[in-house]
Amino acid sequence: MTDATTPAIRLTGLRKSFGAVDAVAGVDLEIADGEFFSMLGPSGSGKTTVLRMIAGFELPTAGSVFLSGQDVTRLAPFERDVNTVFQDYALFPHMTVQENVEYGLKVRGVARAARRAQAQEALASVRLEGYGRRKPSAMSGGQRQRVALARALVNRPRVLLLDEPLGALDRKLREQMQVELKQIQRDVGITFVFVTHDQDEALTMSDRVAVFESGRIAQVGTPEEVYERPASPFVAGFVGTSNVFTGDTARSLFARDGVFSIRPEKIDISSDGAPGVVAEVVYAGPVTRYVVDLDAGSRAVVVSQNRHNGSPLVARGDRVHLSWHDEHVVEIPPVAKETADA
Repeated sequence: MTDATTPAIRLTGLRKSFGAVDAVAGVDLEIADGEFFSMLGPSGSGKTTVLRMIAGFELPTAGSVFLSGQDVTRLAPFERDVNTVFQDYALFPHMTVQENVEYGLKVRGVARAARRAQAQEALASVRLEGYGRRKPSAMSGGQRQRVALARALVNRPRVLLLDEPLGALDRKLREQMQVELKQIQRDVGITFVFVTHDQDEALTMSDRVAVFESGRIAQVGTPEEVYERPASPFVAGFVGTSNVFTGDTARSLFARDGVFSIRPEKIDISSDGAPGVVAEVVYAGPVTRYVVDLDAGSRAVVVSQNRHNGSPLVARGDRVHLSWHDEHVVEIPPVAKETADA
């Protein structure tokens, strides 16, 4: 029996090696019941392998997986109270939407009337009432994605795992589905674990985000914490765009040694003559991006909203002055040297 304080997922010392390669190199993590949690990182960072170990598709080389307090590390996927939604949807093309959603219940031996009612309830939860008789081929990409969600939700799992489920959608539909997916998660109230390499997706939908780097978690926090207060140069550079200053540039700008990060939208630019020269001006619709070669020897990126007619504030080749508020400068702590594995 579990209580409200028992995490939906707890990972302890989780490792996965493929030959001499450590895909996951020691992950400790707790995900709360009812949380929308994203695992964010570039290809090869270990996030999908962690998801597959939670699902039971991969066995860890070391460490444990707990679901609602139960050690499920060695249990088969069908013995775990989780379902997984994949990027390719994996719908049966010869079945109707209703039959696709009912399929898992049918395999479990649920009576016809009960599985029909549960499937209709699942379709309603993803706003697809009345679509049961259609074939997947007659639906849009976003609708097929919601059918896959309904099929995963119909078994009422404690945890839903989503492996880059929006990756096949075009940008506009993907942005629409981000909002819908978060609303569906609120409505059904179960734990969602979402794997993505898309920073905007993770920031838009998540209660918390784990940023993966080289098989480890570089930072865990709310979207605001991860974006505004990155814990390492990697997080600063991967989650959005950030200016990271070190060495001579840091000493020139901040009068001390260290590693400092400033987001481009926090910087003001004006044609006052120092401390750099505009190398590029990029018009991007809502904003203009300025690339500035600093006299101290590195580059800075500045982003300014196009509030008026979109005319650039400065031109390529202009000497410019950059300014910011002290509270927008993040001093990144030094990365601790890792102890050698025994």
